[in-house]
Amino acid sequence: MKKNDYALFSIIIPTYNRADELLELFATFETLNFPTERFEVVVADDGSTDSTPQLIAETQQKNKFTLRYFTQQKKGPGAARNLGMEKADGDFFIFIDSDVLLPTDWLRHIAQDLEREQADSFGGPDTFLKSFPPLLKAINYSMTSFITTGGLRGKKGKKLAKYYPRSFNMGLSRALWEKIGGFHPRFYGEDIEFSHRIINSGAKVIFIEQAFLYHKRRTNLKKFYSQVYKMGSARIFLYKIDKAMLEPLHTIPAVATFAALLVLFGALFWEPLRWLLGGGLVLGILILLFSMADCYFKYKEIRPALLLPFVIPAQVFGYGLGFIHNFIRRVVFGLEQKN
Repeated sequence: MKKNDYALFSIIIPTYNRADELLELFATFETLNFPTERFEVVVADDGSTDSTPQLIAETQQKNKFTLRYFTQQKKGPGAARNLGMEKADGDFFIFIDSDVLLPTDWLRHIAQDLEREQADSFGGPDTFLKSFPPLLKAINYSMTSFITTGGLRGKKGKKLAKYYPRSFNMGLSRALWEKIGGFHPRFYGEDIEFSHRIINSGAKVIFIEQAFLYHKRRTNLKKFYSQVYKMGSARIFLYKIDKAMLEPLHTIPAVATFAALLVLFGALFWEPLRWLLGGGLVLGILILLFSMADCYFKYKEIRPALLLPFVIPAQVFGYGLGFIHNFIRRVVFGLEQKN
């Protein structure tokens, strides 16, 4: 076996009360165009109280692929991924989330590109299925469109911020894990910090465009808002670890949110700001209309486009408020990160 010809892939899935998602995900493992003897699935359960243990037992009895199951008391997804790596037998670890579905050739593309490029680590993209409901398509659009900054990072080619593999679709060799260690166990955004260490180690990291998977993300606006709020908050924690992990693009939602709040409040007392507020609203409406048209042509459906006036503000202001709140706490007042 050559240096980076990985004989066994360990696909590690952290989970917590996601039995319904795991059931759908396991079905896609059965359809992979890849030898079952060359991969194992390692579920790292963060203390689920639902039917996850029963589902695992049933799957182990009837499915063809190797499925291993380990549990811990609730410590967070980073700690769960660390547990998975400690228990895994593979030469190469791949991380995915429970809310994804795998295309038939996903693992084949990973194996081929790692061997061809002799790479130590990879990241892959996420996309949507035509069968996804309108809200998930609208969220997918908002999270990947250049209009909302998501499309300007997270892929190869021209971008305005450094690409970091993300834990819904990324991997590294066992040898590299032994060199750099595992995930930080107790904060949101741990995958970016982990990728930062991978890149700084000098490892060869590649983006495998064909190794996409279908990502269901969040199922309602409240959960989506909570997710992006945590993302904004986590960016300040990453900045405190290493200033290189905060780039100008990451500040745009926070700047837009702060400016909107400042103008909205000031317009109550100063006439010129009312004109500025009106101009900002017109610009925002134009951006939304353009986004809706672009979304319609992407999906060939009207319903995802009609949801964007709710989804895009939730993303921008959710991320922005999380960023501002943690900036004030940790940078202005110097308070410590809450675990």
